[in-house]
Amino acid sequence: MRNILKILAALLLIIVFVFNTVSCDVINGVIDKIQNSTDNDTPDGDDGQTDDRFYIDGELKYELQVGDTLNLVLVRGESLEGDVLWTSSNSCAAVEDGVITALSVGQAVIKASLGDKSDRVLVTVVEEKTDTDNKDEDNNKDDTDGSEDDGRGDTVIVPGTDDPITSDPYENVDMEEFYENYTPAVSYMDAQYRSQHGLMSGSIEDQDQKPTISAYQPRSNGRLIRNNVYLFSEDGNTYYVVDCYGEVAFEIYKGGAYVILEEVAAYVFAFGEIPANHITAKKGSPSQSVWGKYLRLNHSKFSGDTSKYRYEPVLPNISGCGGDLTYYEMDIGTTGTDCDPGYSIVPYNDGRKITRGAARIVYSYKDKNGDKIIDLDERYVFYTYNHYNDFQEYLNYEGGWGEMFGNITVGGVLSSNSSYNPTPYVPVVRGDLKKAVETVIVYYYVPKFELFA
Repeated sequence: MRNILKILAALLLIIVFVFNTVSCDVINGVIDKIQNSTDNDTPDGDDGQTDDRFYIDGELKYELQVGDTLNLVLVRGESLEGDVLWTSSNSCAAVEDGVITALSVGQAVIKASLGDKSDRVLVTVVEEKTDTDNKDEDNNKDDTDGSEDDGRGDTVIVPGTDDPITSDPYENVDMEEFYENYTPAVSYMDAQYRSQHGLMSGSIEDQDQKPTISAYQPRSNGRLIRNNVYLFSEDGNTYYVVDCYGEVAFEIYKGGAYVILEEVAAYVFAFGEIPANHITAKKGSPSQSVWGKYLRLNHSKFSGDTSKYRYEPVLPNISGCGGDLTYYEMDIGTTGTDCDPGYSIVPYNDGRKITRGAARIVYSYKDKNGDKIIDLDERYVFYTYNHYNDFQEYLNYEGGWGEMFGNITVGGVLSSNSSYNPTPYVPVVRGDLKKAVETVIVYYYVPKFELFA
């Protein structure tokens, strides 16, 4: 019996070793997520990790009939203390202790909050179905093709409250004082009034040439996930940008003015056009523009013709290489380009003149018929800071940037048509960040005894 136990224990150790070896590609950053949520000041005897999870388990949105109730399941870490505050954005649905009651037709955002933690779901309340409605649904069942989800994106309408800005607060504003006490726009109308006076809506921090990438990036089957849940306000003028966990991080307003990469990329992705402070021309004077040092140039067709520019990688379905999508490019103003000797290491716009660098956003703008793309599933947004040699895809969440691909990535010579070897586009998986599969770490316990006594 003792020998059998020795053999079984040895086999178990071998299995654990093999499992850990083949699992390395699966872990994909989940450990980073766990480490980021760890509190270093844990009491003596603790294992060094703090369980501060806080999220509503289940779907991102629900449909209820008038009179229905739904009990939401809140996952709450042991380290979180205090009472959870449940709120509803619309009287069509009430919530108490996580139990939703559908009262009337409409849409509501149900939110759970505890300190700086929060999560939310969208609830759509419809009329109570009659027996006739149910029979009609049964009769229509045979009309479906039985196909599964095709992976296309899901546009979610987020009900909002009344805009807090009802009149122009910037009519006689002192611009110097405005920027000394600057805060970003708080609503769509706020952004509209600002743009009328040449005032910014988004962050005015300096932009480095390299993108800021989230410490945790969800993956599926080894590939990065591109978020395909699109959160818009009811009027379509506000886009809600989420973080890597699917929580709303900030808002972008149509018609607003933006300069930093993260916000411009989100703006272009959501609305398929340039922000208010960007112009189509490739030349412009800050002193002659209402936007001053926040003026940005260039909105023009990007050919993507790799027979002419052989160092450039091929972008997805681009017309320059026989595809259906026409891409456009626009400048991103940075603190300077240090990766290309052809460009000066100076700020893009110093308020007196513009020195165009090598940073660009390149995005799919028109379809094969020449019409502006409105289907976000056909929208691709890429960033290059070395003048089209390499690209990274915007993944539709804060800090969500894809793996770099292109010429310099594998050691090609910068912008060379003789010494080049661009790597292809790195495919991503499209999915809901909140449903991204997280790796479960399994701990094995082996009884302590001498294997070879």
